[in-house]
Amino acid sequence: MADPENIARGHKANLANPHTSDESKERSRQVLEELQGGEPEESGTFQKSSIGKDPANVARGLKAAMSNPHVSEEAKDRDRERLQELEED
Repeated sequence: MADPENIARGHKANLANPHTSDESKERSRQVLEELQGGEPEESGTFQKSSIGKDPANVARGLKAAMSNPHVSEEAKDRDRERLQELEED
């Protein structure tokens, strides 16, 4: 079976593509809602699960995002909270 993250990635690309039809974009929205249980984040993007991922790699990614000057302060605050949760486990 195809990897759900790859499926989501393809549908997100379809939504961002100005050359795809409205019908195609609507189908992609439906698939993304099904993959995420119909719960998009407030920003309109979909949160990837860190279940089954190496916690050390997740922590490194969060630290990298927090030191990136192109990441918003709001996102950095969320990343700090997720990093604290990871460290508590």
